[in-house]
Parts: sequence; structure tokens; C-alpha cells
Amino acid sequence: LPMVLLNGASGIAVGLATEIPSHNLTEVTQAAIALLKKPSLTTAELMQYIPAPDFAGGGHIITPATDLQQIYETGKGSVRVRARYEVEKLARGQWRIIVTELPPNTSAQKILAEIEEQTNPKPKSGKKNLTQEQQNTKALMLSLLERVRDESDGEAPVRLVFEPKSSRIEPENFINTLMAQTSLEGNAPMNLVMMGTDNRPAQKNLKTILTEWLEFRTVTVTRRLKFRLTQVEKRIHILDGRMIAFLHIDEVIRVIRESDDPKPDLMAAFGLTEIQAEDILEIRLRQLARLEGFKLEKELNELREEEGRLKTLLGDENEKKKLIIKEMQADMKQYGDERRTLVEAADRATLTQTTADEPVTIILSNKGWIRSRAGHNLDLSQTAFKEGDGLKQVMEGRSVWPVVVLDSHGRTYTLDAAEIPGGRGDGVPVASLIELQNGAHVVAMMTGLPDQHYLLSNSGGYGFIAKLGDMTGRVKAGKVLMTLKAGEQTLPPVPVFAVSLINPDCKVLLASSDNRLLAFTIGELEVMAKGRGLQLISLSDGAKLEHTAVTSSPEFIVESTGKRGAEHKEKLRIQDINNKRGRKGKILEISGRLKRLSGADSV
Repeated sequence: LPMVLLNGASGIAVGLATEIPSHNLTEVTQAAIALLKKPSLTTAELMQYIPAPDFAGGGHIITPATDLQQIYETGKGSVRVRARYEVEKLARGQWRIIVTELPPNTSAQKILAEIEEQTNPKPKSGKKNLTQEQQNTKALMLSLLERVRDESDGEAPVRLVFEPKSSRIEPENFINTLMAQTSLEGNAPMNLVMMGTDNRPAQKNLKTILTEWLEFRTVTVTRRLKFRLTQVEKRIHILDGRMIAFLHIDEVIRVIRESDDPKPDLMAAFGLTEIQAEDILEIRLRQLARLEGFKLEKELNELREEEGRLKTLLGDENEKKKLIIKEMQADMKQYGDERRTLVEAADRATLTQTTADEPVTIILSNKGWIRSRAGHNLDLSQTAFKEGDGLKQVMEGRSVWPVVVLDSHGRTYTLDAAEIPGGRGDGVPVASLIELQNGAHVVAMMTGLPDQHYLLSNSGGYGFIAKLGDMTGRVKAGKVLMTLKAGEQTLPPVPVFAVSLINPDCKVLLASSDNRLLAFTIGELEVMAKGRGLQLISLSDGAKLEHTAVTSSPEFIVESTGKRGAEHKEKLRIQDINNKRGRKGKILEISGRLKRLSGADSV
């Protein structure tokens, strides 16, 4: 059998390395037999017998079949293997995960050590404190995992028990996080480099390996048959001489007794060869008994039958193939077993949640300092700011939600909520976490799920609706969301519930710097990933769009500041200013400057 595939190999030399995983004996034998019968089989057809490696410890290969075929056709790649587990149901809705098989090169001790390192991390070399990433990983693991223990013994070689923090956690999310964070899932490299029939190391595909091994096996069997035929023919030659001596025993004895040199005399008298004559002179007298004659004749007949079979096998390639197949099938029957490693494509475990899901409150100051506080509905009356600074925006969210920062030039930047400094300090400048453009300043923050919608607008009177998922990105320098003209700036975004997009009663409220008001149905706007958008309001020369709001209430609130600083608040009806998108709107008769515009349902 092709042991290089069955047992696998791993090694490295000067300029060469090999990583051959183990395979199932039954599958490899069936593939070799099929290739011997039909040499034109392709690698893809051979994979009907050998779908993937078969590791001694079992496990679950999740690599897609197309990728596995690519590996076996090129001889290089890696196989994704994960542990096999089961969800054990307990009383009162409780459950736990039992891992019974591990990927190759992974042990229970290694898994436990990795979990210990993550739940009880130590500062990295040269650091006094844990990094933010270490803190997030620790919080994540402690929020999911209550305890883990190794119950492996003689009856269960692998049994790792993982108990969740709460039964309300989804088992799939729980095990997915464990696999992403530990060696419960990993890659098994494949580099099929080996010595071929030409005695040169090379990277080979599956068909080449089996083809060369079959050629080697055929040569080996041929040599074995030839060697056996030579031994049989030698033995037959000896026995032919003994049979002559047995039939002429009296004359043989007489020649030996009367001759000074009996070997040549025997050869001359009976037509024997030197080998036959020498054998006759060496045999014992008891071998000349009548019973020995019957044994001699039986052995001679058996050897002549074997000689005929050997000559047939050596002279007929089909008969030789049948012998090779028969021997392979015998070994397969004696040593073969069922596949241990499950082969079933699945998505690799990815850490979609990098920290514990907890409520957080993000605080932004007027001068662009940002910080976070744990929890919601906090009393921020005692929140301190640096001298000359003050509160700009407070936003409640979750630690697993992204924080999107919108600047005055229409760019958005994405922060991880868990990486925003917390505690009672002043926080850090936003500019230290992102790369703001020259001259740009922070307008507002946004957070939520990817399908959360926002109304975006600029001072030039244009705008559109965008989803939060389209605003996020990985680049520290941000991404362009809204296209602006010279002198324009973005306005604070307004959250829009998805249901509002199909609610005919939901209105967009706009107010310009010359105190003009406009309201139109939100359905007149488009949902865009980026761009300049549609014209929301027609502005007079020198006027700018300053305030936006979205409401489903028939009334809205206008807050203004008089010439002497007095604040006024007035409730108006939308129907009085109802119009279409792109119009100039209605002039609001107020003495002073409009300060805030909001729907009556949001006040």
C-alpha cells in the first residue's frame, strides 16, 4: 500500500519542506485500484474515493470541495479543520458544549492554556498595563465562558467541557467565538513533496503520486515473481536429479563405490549436471527410502504447477494486475477502517464580536474630546470638561456597535466603541483616533446596527438618506460620504427609523438661515450609499440650510433666540408649511434667529 499517503510525513531540508497529511487506508486503496484499472482517471475522479485527508484524531474538515480539489491538483495548500462537538442539554434549559475530537497538532492542554492566557492576560513585554485589545478579549471571553474543564480519560481520549455564562447565549455564537479565539479550529498545511521514481524530490499531485506508486508496485511485484521463478526453477532442477538417482539407486551406489572421483562419473553415467551430481553426493541415505520418493514426486509436481503460474503472471500484464489488486484488497480487508474525519464544507469561524456586548454612553465635547461611560441613562450633570470646553453630544449605544464620526467635509470615520477610553477622565481628542482632513472638524457621532438609516444634508440644501452600514470603513483616514461644493459643510445627521421610509405621514423639516421653513414627505428622498443627493430646499442668495428634522407628528417645535438673548419656543402645524421638495418654503415670522427645529414627538 502507498504508505506515504497513509501515514503522512512532515519534514524540512535545505530548500525543501514536506507536509503530507495522513489518509484513510480503505479510500487510498480503492483509489489506487481504480487508477490501476483505468489509468486515464483524473485527480477530480480520484477524489471520489479520496475526498480529503483523514486524521487519526478525527475532527471536521470544513474546506470546500473546490478548494480541496485545487490542493490535490497542485500538491500545495492548507485544509481548514475544526473540533467536533455536541451541545449537551441539561435541566431547566441549561446547556453546555462537549468537544470530543480535536484538529491535528492540537491538544486539550493547549486549548486550556490559550483560554487561560485570554481570560487572565499578562502585560506584554515592556508594558506595564494590558493593551486595549487584551482588555477587550478578556471582557469578551469572561462574558461568554463560565468555566472549562478537561474530563479526558481512558474511555474518552478527548472530552473538553465548556459551560456558558448564561443559557440565553446562542450555542452557535458561543462555539464560534471559542473556535475563532483558540486552536479548536485551525489550518493543516499540505505540501506534497516527495521522492519519485526518478529519485528526485518534487511537488506532486494526487494522480501523480498514485501513478508513480503503482509503477513502483508493478516493478516490485515483477521482481518478486522473477525471483520466485528463479528459485522454483533451481529447485526443480535439483529434484529432477534426485528423481533420476531414486529410480536408479543401485547403479548410483555402484558408481559411487567403485569410482575414485564419483561426480564426473555420475554426470557421465546418468546425464546429470554438476549441480545435480553434487546434490546427490550430499544427500543422506534416509532420503533414498521409498516414502521419500513419494514426497519427492509430490513436491516436484507442485513446483511445476507454480512455475507455470509464475510464467503466466510474468507473461500476461492483466494477470499481473489482478494479482496486485488481490493483494491490495487483502490488506484493505485486514487493516482498513472507517473514515474518522468528517468532510463537510462550512464557513470558517470568524470573530464577529470582539468584545462583550454591554451598554455604553459616548460623550463628545465641543472641542472634539471623546470618552465613554458604561451603562445608559447616566446622570451627566457632574461631568467635567477642560477649561473652555463643554458638552457637544451624548450618544447611547452598545460596546459591539461601531461609532461613526461625521466631519464637516462630508467624510466618515469608524471607531470601535470598546476602544474609546472610559473612566472619569477627559477622554482623548478624536483627532488622535482618526485622521481628520485639514480644516475639518467633527460634526456629530452615529451608532447603531448596519441597517439604521440617517438623513444626511449639507448647508447647500442637498441631502439623501444613508444606512449606517454604508458609512463604516477600516481606513483611519475615513471615506467620502457626501460630496460638497466649496464653502459647504455637512449638518448633523438625523436618525430615521426604517419604517419611516414607507410611512406617508413622516415628514422632513428644513429651516434656512433666512428663517424659511419647508416640510415634505420623506418618500421624496432617495437611499444612497454616497454622493451629493437631491436638492432639499431652494436657497436664496447668501442663505444656507441650517436645521433639519424628521417627524411623524402633525406639529413641530421651533426654538429661537431674540435680539436681546431671550429664548422663544413655538409650536406650529406642519400643514401650514407643507410643500414639495426643492421649493423655497415659507417665511417664519420671528424676531431673532432660529436656534433649533424638532418634531413634537421628539421633544
